[in-house]
Amino acid sequence: MSQATQLECQCAPCGQEAQPQSPEVARMSLAAAMTLDFAPGTFYRNACLSCINLLLTYRSGCAARCAYCGLSGAKEKRESTSKSFIRVTWPAFSMDEIIAGIVRRKERVKRICISMLTNSRAPRDAMEICRNLRKAIDIPVSMLISPTILTRRHLEEFRDAGADKIGVAIDLATPQLFDHYRGSGVGGPHTWERYWQCLGESLDVFGKGMAGSHFMVGMGETEQDMCRAMQRVHDMGGNTHLFSFFPEGGSPLAAQLPPPIDQYRRIQLARWLIDHDRAHERHFTYNDRLALTGYGLPRGELDDVINSGEPFRTCGCTGRDGEVACNRPYANSRPGPGIRNYPFKPEEADVRHIRLQLGLPA
Repeated sequence: MSQATQLECQCAPCGQEAQPQSPEVARMSLAAAMTLDFAPGTFYRNACLSCINLLLTYRSGCAARCAYCGLSGAKEKRESTSKSFIRVTWPAFSMDEIIAGIVRRKERVKRICISMLTNSRAPRDAMEICRNLRKAIDIPVSMLISPTILTRRHLEEFRDAGADKIGVAIDLATPQLFDHYRGSGVGGPHTWERYWQCLGESLDVFGKGMAGSHFMVGMGETEQDMCRAMQRVHDMGGNTHLFSFFPEGGSPLAAQLPPPIDQYRRIQLARWLIDHDRAHERHFTYNDRLALTGYGLPRGELDDVINSGEPFRTCGCTGRDGEVACNRPYANSRPGPGIRNYPFKPEEADVRHIRLQLGLPA
C-alpha cells in the first residue's frame, strides 16, 4: 500500500460536511489506484490498466437520477462517501498525491480521464484539474462530460486547458429509453436531444475521431436500435465505446440481469465493423425480433474479423501509440470465464469460446 492518504472523514454526524471536494481532490477507480500502487491487488490474467480514471466529487453529489448508476441523485439520502460507481469503490485522494503517483508510475500510464458529475461546479473544476495535470505531466487527458450543464464555450475551454478527447455517455439507444432511465421517467434533468447536440459540438471543437459516445447494451433496446445508434455516431465522425449492462448495487436496477452473451457479442462485432468502416448498418440483416442475422460481408471475411479477437476487446480512448489506453479491466463483468470486454488481446482459447457464444463452430 502506498503512503497516499484516502481522504475519507470517519466522524459522524459531521462526516459529510468534512468530506473534501474537487478540485482539491478527486476519486480514483480501484483499478487506477492499483496501477499507481495506492491500493493492493492484482488483475485477473495480468490485465493492465493504462488509463488513470478520475471522478469529480462533491458533498452535494450528482443532480442526475440515472436509474442504473450508483452515483444517482435518487440515492441522495446515502452519504456520497459510501457510493460505488461501475460496481467498485472510488477512493478519494488529493490531486497533489494523484499527480505525484502518476509521475512516479508514468511508464504504466498512457492516458488520464476526468469524469464529471452533473453538478454546477463541475465544468470549472474539471477544467482546473485538466490544466494542472497537463502542466505537470505530458500524458493525454480525456474528459467524460455532462452535456446538461455544458455549453460549447465550456468545450473550447476544456480544449484550451489541454484535453484532447471527449466522451459523451448517451448510454441508451433510443429517445424513449433515454427518457425512461435518465430523463422524465426518473425525474432527471437529461435530454436525448442535448446529448446528441453536445456530441456534435464536441466533434466540431475537438475534430473528427476525437470525440465519441458510450452505449450500454441490455436496456430494452433491439439490436437494430443499437446498431443504428452506433452508425449515427460514426456518420457524425465519432466512435463508440461499448458496455454491457451490469447491475449496480443499490441502484434502482440492481436486480436487472445483464443481456444474454450472444446478444452482446453480436453488437460488439457490429460496433467494430462500423467504427473500422468495414460495414454499414444499412447492409445488416435482422430477424423478426430485430436481432442481427448478418453484416453484409462474405463469410470468410467475417470469420477473419472474429478470429482476430479485436471486436471483443474493450473499446475506449487511445494513447499516443494508437492502442486503447482506457481498457477498464472487468468494469462490466466479473473476472473469470464470463469476460465481456477483454482488456487484452483474446487468446486462441478465448476466440474459440467467443465463437461458441456467437453460435458458430469453434
